[in-house]
Amino acid sequence: MGHLFSCLKRYKAEAILSPLFKLLEAGMELLVPLVVAKTIDVGIANADRSYILHAFLLLALFAALGLAFAITAQYFAAKAAVGTSAELRRRLFSKMQSFSFTRIDDMGASSMLTRMTSDVDRVQNGVNMTLRLLLRSPIVVFGATALAFVVDVKAACVFVALIPLLAVVIYAVMAACVPKYRSVQEDLDGIYLSARENLTGARVIRAFRLEKKETAAFSQKSDRLQRAQERVGRIAAVTAPLTFILVNVAVIVLIYTGAVRVGEGTLKQGDVVALYGYLSLILVELVKFANLIVTLAKTVSCMKRIGAVLDTEGEAEKLSEGEEGEEVSEDAPAFSFKDVSFTYAGGGAPALQAISFEARRGETVGILGGTGSGKSTLVRLLPRFYEAGEGQVLVGGKDVRAIPAGELRARIGYVPQKTMLFRGTIAENLRWGKEDASDEELLSAARIAQAEDVLEAKGGLSAEIEQEGRNLSGGQRQRLAIARALVRDPEILILDDSASALDFATEARLRAALRELRCTSVLVSQRVASVMHADRIIVLDEGRIADMGTHEELLARSSLYREIYSSQTEAEA
Repeated sequence: MGHLFSCLKRYKAEAILSPLFKLLEAGMELLVPLVVAKTIDVGIANADRSYILHAFLLLALFAALGLAFAITAQYFAAKAAVGTSAELRRRLFSKMQSFSFTRIDDMGASSMLTRMTSDVDRVQNGVNMTLRLLLRSPIVVFGATALAFVVDVKAACVFVALIPLLAVVIYAVMAACVPKYRSVQEDLDGIYLSARENLTGARVIRAFRLEKKETAAFSQKSDRLQRAQERVGRIAAVTAPLTFILVNVAVIVLIYTGAVRVGEGTLKQGDVVALYGYLSLILVELVKFANLIVTLAKTVSCMKRIGAVLDTEGEAEKLSEGEEGEEVSEDAPAFSFKDVSFTYAGGGAPALQAISFEARRGETVGILGGTGSGKSTLVRLLPRFYEAGEGQVLVGGKDVRAIPAGELRARIGYVPQKTMLFRGTIAENLRWGKEDASDEELLSAARIAQAEDVLEAKGGLSAEIEQEGRNLSGGQRQRLAIARALVRDPEILILDDSASALDFATEARLRAALRELRCTSVLVSQRVASVMHADRIIVLDEGRIADMGTHEELLARSSLYREIYSSQTEAEA
């Protein structure tokens, strides 16, 4: 809960003023039964119309003041709750941006989305209700009990017996609800995951006519969530009936006791009405407080899930204060792998085993292999999207684990297999590579990436791109993604099978343009034609280096390379 209080600090004034105005409102309510009692015992009993009129005006004043205090309290509570939830979302988003791929895989995108939306909304509701009711309800309950003693000590003993019983009921409900709400939120994660997968994969689902199967699977998850919500709902629903039963029993006892004492002449009729009014106030406030307890149970459960994300250590983007910047040795290789092995969490067999090679500055390195051979995993270790389980990955002679993530990735241009463009203009997307890049720099990068015709077709740098680049073809998206990586003028350029949608002529022109650059290029592909002109080709097979060398060397000595080359050249023929 420390994160919640930290976010609430910015709204300290609102967090104080909201309960304060609620207490003022409660004060108005507590005075009403006393005024009503006096009106009955004095005004009505003596037929004093002037007294009754003054009492009516006084009650109207209490109502007006109570309304003003309630609206003011609600304004401050809403401001604090909305501001706190907005700050929580900002912190969550910032923290998630710092997570490594491994951490994102562990937590799951759908779970993090649930925490940022549903969980934060519940926390917002909890903060709002807490500021309005956490002090008000107990003050009204104990204030009504104290004023009941002022009216009549003997009758007020009913209140003393009632409150501990109600406290036990509320505590039991909260203890039962908290763990169950955590289970509900976990089931909600599964709902989000299923909906997300079905929306993003809608074309595939329809192509294979699996709509009914996916609908049935979603229904099962929805039913499981419904059952979990019903279980916790049944427990929470017991609170109000139990509260009403206990209070109504107390009302019966109070009316009986009051009637006897009125008959004896030791208690006035107005006092009985006042005592009944105070008991009704207690009933209303305890029902509110019971709902608050249920809401707090949800809030605590959701805040624990949010706190688990915020307490998770992210990657260091910058050097710590007092540390010196990394000096890059000009003599060191551009990058090197030293006996590197890697296994995905829960992946079973290693994805990479005993990988060792290095690339000199300005070289073009080709990574070739079949599906599942570890090509993408290998290049993801360079920008430290994943950390090597064994061995060392070095950039400029320095272990990547010793280089802050921000500094490391500023030196690397990375184009992934799945091209991702964002809603906005072409210029805005290209400037992801370099925020202050000029139009000339953008055009130069587009020219090298063979994307000039894309700019011409779409209307230039100011042309709009739809979400995920839906208004572009696969080849157009890939070329713009390559241009985006080139804008930052990287030391190392990684193209992870990111020219697969290009025709052979365009890809050949792209390779020729890349050879003119000063950076070290890493070309990942399943096509020999994409890597055959590289200075060095690494052939991967089942996570191991099967062989490495130039195209001619591998043709001469590697049976695997010859097999791949022959199969592809025959297919092209």
